[in-house]
Amino acid sequence: MHDMVERFLASEDGPTATEYAVMLALIIAVCIWVVVPLGARVSLPFWYIEGVLW
Repeated sequence: MHDMVERFLASEDGPTATEYAVMLALIIAVCIWVVVPLGARVSLPFWYIEGVLW
């Protein structure tokens, strides 16, 4: 296990993995930033319908 960690730290793939992790975090943040307000806007009519029917 120790050898595997040393090879990972010495290789050029480490910075690339970090870049991918940062890009993934940004993509997830943007998705949450878009989906949360959209979900609230879409669910509002259903709350209204549910309130009327109950």
